[in-house]
Amino acid sequence: MPDTTRTPASTSAAIEDRAAPKPTGTRWLVLLLISFMYLITYMDRSNISIAAPAIAKEFGLTKTAMGWVFSAFTLAYALGQFPGGWLGDRIGPRKVLTVIMFWWAIAAVSTGAATGFISLLIARFLLGVGEAGAFPVATRGMQLWFPQVERGRIQGITHCFSRFAVAVTPFIAVGIMSAFGWRAIFYIFGSLGAVWAAVFGVIYLNRPEDHKGVNRSELAHIRGLRADGSIKQLDAKNRRNISWKVILRSPNMWYIAAAYGCFFYGTFFFLTWYPTYLQEYRHFSLKSLGFVASLPLFAGMAGDLVGGSISDLVYRKTGKLKFARRVVAVPGLLISGAMLIPTALTHNAWTAVACLAISFFFLDMVIGPAWAVPMDVGGEFSGTVSSVMNTAGALTASASPVVFGFFAQRGFWIAPFIVTASVLLAGALIWMFLIDPELSVVGA
Repeated sequence: MPDTTRTPASTSAAIEDRAAPKPTGTRWLVLLLISFMYLITYMDRSNISIAAPAIAKEFGLTKTAMGWVFSAFTLAYALGQFPGGWLGDRIGPRKVLTVIMFWWAIAAVSTGAATGFISLLIARFLLGVGEAGAFPVATRGMQLWFPQVERGRIQGITHCFSRFAVAVTPFIAVGIMSAFGWRAIFYIFGSLGAVWAAVFGVIYLNRPEDHKGVNRSELAHIRGLRADGSIKQLDAKNRRNISWKVILRSPNMWYIAAAYGCFFYGTFFFLTWYPTYLQEYRHFSLKSLGFVASLPLFAGMAGDLVGGSISDLVYRKTGKLKFARRVVAVPGLLISGAMLIPTALTHNAWTAVACLAISFFFLDMVIGPAWAVPMDVGGEFSGTVSSVMNTAGALTASASPVVFGFFAQRGFWIAPFIVTASVLLAGALIWMFLIDPELSVVGA
């Protein structure tokens, strides 16, 4: 098993030689790389929402059948979380992310080559398997490269890129589909993953200690200092082997997973049925779809940055991690759910879009604290812990398009929003009373 934690004496000497008065900013290059990965993953998983009407027409699929196509990705995404996160912790983010990015690039292209319902299901399932480990492994990668006081913000930034992907995908995908047909969307988007994997495999290293671009000052900022002024170091000899039972027996782990499931359920509408909802129920034209469909996603981008930044700021000011995470997550979920009620009941299409934009802004404020918590409570096992959380999210989210499709096929466009508002309320209550970001789920 490759060693992802040892800091040999030669490395420490090299760091001393690279010492500089001001810290370098190599960790921000790492963040940029990972952020582009988030962008590509969401382009690959959300582009099908634009192509869905054309796919359904060509293959003769009902809304319920398309709901299962949407959910095939999410079910596979849930199944692949555990092995992906575990591998990221054991052999390091560099190898795992490079391999799985090539995998899902092939799967994305295969979606465009589908010939019917079954092959479409298989392609989406394989895409879900490939993307499954991406965010847990990336979380471990960022946990190695960033101090605790920056975790909410960096998670907000990475997920801001994912929302940007969903926001711009309608513009790009509609243009590609108009010019070359729906299959070309998947061929073009899928190729981006292979390019990213090649670049990431060359630039990224698992530990800042080993990167030539990191000087002593930046490493001290990342790792922190001991009382004697020396830099804290990772120690492979003291690395623990934690079984799944330890993590899964932690009530705090289950609270974190349940809350994220509620959050993910709320977001998945925007990745699946939202364009169809705009076209069929709100009667927006295909020409205007790209602009209208993007408005809530741009609001979500702002929410990503604001939520993570506020959480980190409160933590720096108060030193109270539990309060810093909850003060963003609880009101975010409550307000987001509340805004879905006027969305469902209004007769004005633009009012509905505005309410959805406000709802998604507050919902995405939660993403920074939500993904910082596995780093807070998991430490060196943050990839594994976040995979448990993301599995719950994916399983819950997989029900969202099926529920929405069930009601939409019967003409009930209001009911699914009421259901989602109730789910978000449950998530807020879990955050308020149960989740403890200061309580480790892997033991002392």
